[in-house]
Amino acid sequence: MLAGKGESTNIVHNYLIESFNIQKVIIEEPVPRSNFLKNRIKKLGFFKVLGQVLFQTFTVSYLKKRSVERTNDIKRMHQLNCSSINEGEIINVKSVNDNETVNILREIKPDIVIVNGTRIISKKVLNCVPAKFINMHAGITPMYRGVHGAYWALVENQNELCGTTIHFVDEGIDTGNILKQGIIQTNEKDNFYTYPLLQLAIGLPLLKEAIWEVLDNKYQIILPPKGESKLRSHPTLLEYWSYRLHRNVK
Repeated sequence: MLAGKGESTNIVHNYLIESFNIQKVIIEEPVPRSNFLKNRIKKLGFFKVLGQVLFQTFTVSYLKKRSVERTNDIKRMHQLNCSSINEGEIINVKSVNDNETVNILREIKPDIVIVNGTRIISKKVLNCVPAKFINMHAGITPMYRGVHGAYWALVENQNELCGTTIHFVDEGIDTGNILKQGIIQTNEKDNFYTYPLLQLAIGLPLLKEAIWEVLDNKYQIILPPKGESKLRSHPTLLEYWSYRLHRNVK
């Protein structure tokens, strides 16, 4: 596995370890927040990013507190195991794109590299071993690339595109060939905070199925749904509450 720190990495690992031999979990450090914000401001502008920061600071924390019961229900219903990964399996690196990562992958010689929650992976890393790199994306590509694909699908009244994609990793942002896609079902208890957990839950069986098919060289690339390819970002504070008030999307 090639992953970022976080609960989703634990869940993915603990699900797959029951069926596959995961040799190592290479975990990268998060991008420094100051660098992340500077890069985001260059792309989106200061006021857009300010609105996103305010949303993350106030609204997401509020939704998290309000969603404890629903979150626990989803984890219990789908048997999501959040236990920490054994330290002996973990190799910490500064970035997935460092030479250290390349050297580790070449030494391990994996059949498949499962990607979860990393920064964009460089061509150097993707080409350093003959293994396929597979990612589970929280959105239906190509229309909902980037982050929070389920939320944006609901905002745009595209419930049939509210789901998860399993795809090969290339140098783009969620642009690799698609292996599997699945749609989630939400209810009145769900919101911005719980959508990704539902996407993770529905994606795990699809990911396992895709891995077996790739290992057996019996996988098929599926055609993406028709629609404009868009890269999504976080909503701003104003956007979120406007969509919640006028479109009833939580």
